[in-house]
Amino acid sequence: MKYLLCFSHLSWNFVYQRPQHLLTRFSKHYQVFYFEEPKIGDSDRYIVNVQDGVYIVELFVTQHDEHTNTKIENLISRILQEYDIKDYLSWYYTPMALRFTNQLNPETIIYDSMDELSAFRFAPPQLLELEEELFKMADVVFTGGYSLYQAKKDRHHNIHAMPSSIDKAHFGKARKIQHEPEDQAHIGFPRLGFFGVVDERFDIELLREVSAQRPDWQFVIIGPVVKINPDDLPQADNIHYLGPKTYTELPLYIAHWDIALILFALNESTEFISPTKTPEYLAAGKPVISTAIKDVVQPYGNAGLVQIVEDADSFILAAEKLFSETEKDHWLRTVDHFIEDDSWDNTFQKMNRLISQVQINKMAKENLKKQINHV
Repeated sequence: MKYLLCFSHLSWNFVYQRPQHLLTRFSKHYQVFYFEEPKIGDSDRYIVNVQDGVYIVELFVTQHDEHTNTKIENLISRILQEYDIKDYLSWYYTPMALRFTNQLNPETIIYDSMDELSAFRFAPPQLLELEEELFKMADVVFTGGYSLYQAKKDRHHNIHAMPSSIDKAHFGKARKIQHEPEDQAHIGFPRLGFFGVVDERFDIELLREVSAQRPDWQFVIIGPVVKINPDDLPQADNIHYLGPKTYTELPLYIAHWDIALILFALNESTEFISPTKTPEYLAAGKPVISTAIKDVVQPYGNAGLVQIVEDADSFILAAEKLFSETEKDHWLRTVDHFIEDDSWDNTFQKMNRLISQVQINKMAKENLKKQINHV
């Protein structure tokens, strides 16, 4: 079995999302090593744990200085030596990893551009320069959505839109679940819920306005708060911050919501995002209200599956309309038909075929070169 070395800016146990869905599937075909972003520690060392069939690697260095990248290179080299890793692919979620992986000699380089990281808060200034370098090195590039594909399609000869998908069976459980988690059971109705990372992309002001205008509506917010001050979040009796939940727990919560929310502000950090939660909410059978995120408007808004809102007034109108609807069977049938072929298995298979094609093409070139040299 060949090896796949993935270099990511995300911790494996932070939020279960695109990398986990894809790499657990790739782990059936490759031995996958997932390198988290290096951390400061008490010594230069690494820890390897196996989760979900994937080898999770934590890298620690004592301090950030001019020798940091060399130290990380050495740690990676030690891991390759310890596990006797010789033939491997390199998979990048962050161009920043190029600073300490130039010593590697992978058979194939994959760049899975899941977000426009350069637009996120605290993005390193050298990220764009390193991304340009990664585009030159990569054999195949994937994007996490269609708008990101449109923005980057002219930067690589072998680039493909691979929007994040869904585990329909997992979120479909929410349509039948009766049991309710204790920390949500006491919250009244109607409930409007959001799950995901609460960061600079979160529309704080929209939540503040709508919750103030409709104090009888209950807003349930699930997810870690990062890169913003928690004190900046609106506080009210009808807003309930339940903190992060595991991927396994999410259907238990969403099962008891009336409306699911995509509460993202329209700014540079959300211009190219493709929220995985959109099809997940729909698979759970919940009506969805979203701000005008491009990859939600098209296809979900245009297909009438998600209510797109611009401000607090349009939000309230959309929610009141959804609350008043008594016939949802036709809408659910439309949803199920729309997401019928949407699955992480299908996304994985498409990506794996494209990676395999790269490897086939490389072998063909090598064989041709050998034939020419032999002549």
